[in-house]
Amino acid sequence: MKIIARIYNDFTDKFGIPRQSGIADKLVSKIVFEKEYRDPSCIKGIEDFSHLWLIWNFSKSERESFSPTVRPPRLGGNKRVGVFATRSPFRPNPIGLSLVKLQKAEICQEGPVLYVLGADLLNGTPIYDIKPYIPYSDCRTEAIGGFAEEKKDYRLKVIFPNELLSAIPKDKQESLITILEGDPRPSYQNDNERIYGMSFGGYEIKFKVDGTTLTVTETGKA
Repeated sequence: MKIIARIYNDFTDKFGIPRQSGIADKLVSKIVFEKEYRDPSCIKGIEDFSHLWLIWNFSKSERESFSPTVRPPRLGGNKRVGVFATRSPFRPNPIGLSLVKLQKAEICQEGPVLYVLGADLLNGTPIYDIKPYIPYSDCRTEAIGGFAEEKKDYRLKVIFPNELLSAIPKDKQESLITILEGDPRPSYQNDNERIYGMSFGGYEIKFKVDGTTLTVTETGKA
């Protein structure tokens, strides 16, 4: 497997990354190709497609051992299901699959560059392949989403005081709030006095959660 590109965005730590692609749909990521694949011909015609599949490496989740079952966070971290019935990063082969929206493609000094929306990848993640999303074959309206359907509408109410929100650049505020609404915590952590922290776009965000309400308590440069 060859690394063809790397993605760059505001997710500098695994904690806080959306659990699925497309959730933070305003978040911009930049895909820069490796030197061997910087021929502009490689992306000829790509702007005819609105969305792309990214095949990538869980580079921060590689393990020597293998477990046939995992504990999905959205099931509270207590129920075990088969690894192949989840999208857990802890897999025999640490390969991820994400659907992103193509914002634009450019030919820059560093070669072809893709700007995409809604990625759920850590900053610097290696990408193995990029394929166009084809609606007539890739979309199945009759599909059943298993246990993931139970939590698809789960959202927290976010209280983000203006004096703290104003410390975040305006172009990052909406994406940050969306990420917080999705509850970055593992579901088994429900201490309403605990202060959690996550890094986003060069900022450290601290918050606590009481029931279904998340309150931001501090923001500052990371």
